[in-house]
Amino acid sequence: MEGKVFQKFNVDQSCYYLRNKQFKKRYQRQPNNNPYMSALLPCPRGNLLYSSMRALSKYHQTTTTTPISKQTSFYCNASLSSATVPSLDKTDFLKLQNGSDIRGVAVPGVEGEPVSLPEPVTEAIAAAFGQWLLHKKKAGSRKLRVSVGHDSRISAPTLLEAVSRGLGVSGLDVVQFGLASTPAMFNSTLTEDESFLCPADGAIMITASHLPYNRNGFKFFTSEGGLGKVDIKNILERAADIYQNVSDEDLTKSQREVSIKKVDYMAVYTSGLVNAVRKAAGDLEKPLEGFHLVVDAGNGAGGFFAAKVLEPLGAITSGSQFLEPDGMFPNHIPNPEDKTAMQAITKAVLDNKADLGIIFDTDVDRSAAVDSTGREFNRNRLIALLSAIVLEEHPGTTIVTDSVTSDGLTSFIEKKLGGKHHRFKRGYKNVIDEAIRLNSTGEETHLAIETSGHGALKENHWLDDGAYLMVKILNKLASARAAGEGSGSKVLTDLVEGLAEPKVALELRLKIDKNHPDLEGRDFREYGEMVLQQVSNSIETNPNLKRAPVNYEGIRVSGFGGWFLLRLSLHDPVLPLNIEAQSEDDAVKLGLVVANAVKEFNALDTSALSSLTHS
Repeated sequence: MEGKVFQKFNVDQSCYYLRNKQFKKRYQRQPNNNPYMSALLPCPRGNLLYSSMRALSKYHQTTTTTPISKQTSFYCNASLSSATVPSLDKTDFLKLQNGSDIRGVAVPGVEGEPVSLPEPVTEAIAAAFGQWLLHKKKAGSRKLRVSVGHDSRISAPTLLEAVSRGLGVSGLDVVQFGLASTPAMFNSTLTEDESFLCPADGAIMITASHLPYNRNGFKFFTSEGGLGKVDIKNILERAADIYQNVSDEDLTKSQREVSIKKVDYMAVYTSGLVNAVRKAAGDLEKPLEGFHLVVDAGNGAGGFFAAKVLEPLGAITSGSQFLEPDGMFPNHIPNPEDKTAMQAITKAVLDNKADLGIIFDTDVDRSAAVDSTGREFNRNRLIALLSAIVLEEHPGTTIVTDSVTSDGLTSFIEKKLGGKHHRFKRGYKNVIDEAIRLNSTGEETHLAIETSGHGALKENHWLDDGAYLMVKILNKLASARAAGEGSGSKVLTDLVEGLAEPKVALELRLKIDKNHPDLEGRDFREYGEMVLQQVSNSIETNPNLKRAPVNYEGIRVSGFGGWFLLRLSLHDPVLPLNIEAQSEDDAVKLGLVVANAVKEFNALDTSALSSLTHS
C-alpha cells in the first residue's frame, strides 16, 4: 500500500512524533543525552490497524498544513503489523483503571516506572471503547463517530494517532480536535452542528490531569456524561481480549476504510462560554470591560481562556502566564491544589494589580481563583463562593460535596446561606452521581463539587468544567457591576464573609504494606476495613468524641474543637487521615486518638502520624 496525501495531510512511514515545539526546542541539540528521547524511537510493535509494510508503518499530520476553518479529512486502508508484542493479560489491563479514568505510564525515563500505556495497548483500548459504544448505541447500520482530543502532554500526538487507529478497527469515524479541554470533549456529544461534525456519538480525552509528564490516560464520554467505573472495567476487559485474540488474519479480513477528520471544535466551546457571560450581564457585548484578569494555565490546555474567552468580553489579560502548552510542565504542576501553583497565580495577581486571578489544571476540568488582595478561592473557600452564588439563584437547594469538607463549610451553607450541605464520598464522579440521584428522588440540588476543584452544575449538564466554574464567578462580577452592586473581586470576597476556617488542616497518608505477614493473604482493602472498625470501636467510650451521625465514607469524628476523617483510598493501599483543628495542640490530640487505636496494626505505616503526635 502506498503512502498518500489528501488535502495536505501526509500519510507516510514516520514513527517519530516531534510536533510539540517546546519538546523539540528543549532537546534537539543533544539527542544522545536526552533521557526522554526513547519516547521518540520507533515503536516495538507497529499497530493493530496499520501494516508494517515500508510504505505505511505510521502516519502523522505535517507541520506545514494550511489552516482549515472547520474540518479536513483523509482516508486510508491498512492491515495489522506482524511485529512481536509483549505478552499482557487481563490483569495487566485492569491495573490501568483509575476509578472512572484510565491512567498509565506513556513515556519512559523515570526510574521504576516502566511504560504501561504503549501504542498497541492504546489501540486495543480505543477499539474496545468502539465496541462498547456500538453495543451501547445499538447503531445498526449507522456509522458512529467519536471525537478525540488531548492536553499538552508530550505523549499526546503518539496516543492520538493510536486512538484513531483503534477506533478505526471497530469501524468508527474519527474526528480529531487536537489540543482541547476535557469539558469540551463532553460538550461535543451535546452540540448540534453538523458543520463541526457534532454531535459526536462518543468522545475520548487523552489526559492524566495533573500527573507528571511521563503519565497519560483516557476519559470517555457519551451524551449521558462521563463513563463510570463499571463501564471502564468492561472496556479494559474487552481491550485485553482484543489484544490477545485479534490476529493478523482476522484484521486483514476485516480491513476497512478509516475516516479521520480534523475540526477546530474549541472555537464552538469557547464561544459558548463567552455567550454565557454576556447573557448574565444583560447581553452586553463587553461586560468585563475594565476588569484586569490574569490566567495561569500551567502550560496545560487552558491557555485559550485568556484570548478566546476573557478578551472578547473586554477584560485586560496582561500578566497572564504559562499559557503556552508545554508537556514538560516547566513552571509548576498544573494543579489548583498545589501550593507552588497557587503561589504563582497569587504573585501574578499582586504583581499586576489584577482584579482576579484564575488557574486551571492540565485538562481544565478543575480550577481555582485568587482575589485582588491575594486571598485564594480554592478548596472549602471555592465551594463556599460557588454555594453562595448558586443559593442566590436557587434558595434552599442542596450542595453536594466530597467527604473532606470542613465543619465550618457546613455551618456556612446551612446557617448563613439557608441551604443544605450533603457531604458524600471522595471522587468527582461519586459527587456528581449523588447529586443526580438526589434530584431524581425530588431533593433539589444544583451544585456538586469536590475540594479538589472538580465542580459540576445542573445547568451545565452536570459536567465538571473548570472553565464554566470560572464563568459562573465572572457572571457574578459582571452582573453585580451592571446592577450597581459593586465592582472588582470584593464582590466575591464579601460572599464568603462568615466562613469559619481552621487554623490547622492536615492530610496524612497511612500506607498499608501489602506484603506484610499481618495481612495473612488478605486483600489490603479487607485489612483497611479492620483498621477502620478498630478506630470506630475505640471512640465509642471516649466522651470527648462524637461520631458524625450521617457519613458515607470512612469514619468522621468531631472533638477537641475540630474533626478527623479516616477513610480507605479509592484506589491505593492507603488510609488518608484528614484533620482540621483550631490549634496545633488540638490537632495532636485528634492524631493521638487515631494513633492509639491503630498501634497494633503492624502492616500500617504510621510514621506520618508519629511525626504529628511527637512534634
